[in-house]
Amino acid sequence: MGDPATKSDPPFEVVPTGAAVGAEIRGLDVRTLDDATFLALRQEWLTHKVLLFRGQSMSDDDLVAFSKRFGPLDLAPASATDNVGSQEKSRPDIWIISNVVEDGKPIGALGSDEAEWHTDMSYVDQPPMASVLYSLEIPPSGGDTSFANMVTALDALPDDLRAKIEGRIANHDSSYTSVGELRAGAEPVTDVTKAPGARHPIIRTHPESGEKALYLGRRSNGWIVDMDRAENEALLDALWAHCADPRFSWTHQWRKGDLLIWDNRSLNHKREAFDPKSRRVMHRCQIKGDTPA
Repeated sequence: MGDPATKSDPPFEVVPTGAAVGAEIRGLDVRTLDDATFLALRQEWLTHKVLLFRGQSMSDDDLVAFSKRFGPLDLAPASATDNVGSQEKSRPDIWIISNVVEDGKPIGALGSDEAEWHTDMSYVDQPPMASVLYSLEIPPSGGDTSFANMVTALDALPDDLRAKIEGRIANHDSSYTSVGELRAGAEPVTDVTKAPGARHPIIRTHPESGEKALYLGRRSNGWIVDMDRAENEALLDALWAHCADPRFSWTHQWRKGDLLIWDNRSLNHKREAFDPKSRRVMHRCQIKGDTPA
């Protein structure tokens, strides 16, 4: 009898960041993934939650094709297209993230200001499970993206805080973007208990790994349903202060040709501000998710 079949090593190198989250994948052109390589890659993504691929050379079609390996794509949200020109440069399932202005109109969304800690589109009933971001132009400094592991943040949460959120639901305000801009057609929020948005469990279970994670969306106008407003503000302040602890996070410094994919179901992320006179152009896809459970 011959030797039992053995599992071959994947044709790429995995280099963990050494922080609480993230790994770089080396030796792989994501445009040429066979099924076996992709399955190995997906497992690394579930393990490390955010993967970095340096030196990629991708068209919009390539970016969409790679993203679709993980699942169906969302169309770019309204905040990505309102008041944005030059949409012919992209596809409806690609969101241009940029501060560049051409012919008097921005070519993309979110500008150059800081984007505070958040989870992408948690204000909808079925938020995207993942986001894919590819860098075409980057500023000489600034614009770094940080990721925080909400699984380890939950594991490290003091018992008294965890007891206050077990089984609780939070409303995720849909009025403002992650850079604090009021969305087109939205009204300023004066009472968080009446803010529009979607409601999700504060502790959610990952549908693939089974891990439990904090799911806070973003701090602005958050409300723990049925909680007194004063108690709500104090508790959310405490939760966000805990999640901002550097021991839960990793910061990525962008280079041209970088590709990142991250798991919105178990991470928060934020962007550092940068010089508005510098150019930053990124293309992004969002992979459809399900209702947080």
